[in-house]
Amino acid sequence: MKDIKSKVQNLNPSIQPRNMENLISDHKNIYETLVVITKRAKQVNVDLKKELYQKLEEFAETSDAIEEIHENKEQIEISKFYERIPNPVIISMDEFLNEEIHFRYTDKKRFQDED
Repeated sequence: MKDIKSKVQNLNPSIQPRNMENLISDHKNIYETLVVITKRAKQVNVDLKKELYQKLEEFAETSDAIEEIHENKEQIEISKFYERIPNPVIISMDEFLNEEIHFRYTDKKRFQDED
């Protein structure tokens, strides 16, 4: 996966209406298109969570006293950045429309039956 930070910098985090014909232009099946986008969104979500936890662990301090809570400015900035990142579905939809997602059928028999 490319660096997610550079990929989503210019991406609008708001939900936008989409033309359904653009989504099914090559595939002729909206349900298969949505499955591909959903699976990619799950991958992006897992990658983002791993990346966030790794970055936050760098600043983690272990202490026995519950009263000792320190605000780490770096942690706060990292958390704010990840909160501003668009939803994984928006990211994967953008990847799909820009033809950055490649997929294949695992069941060849099913694919041949459709022809």
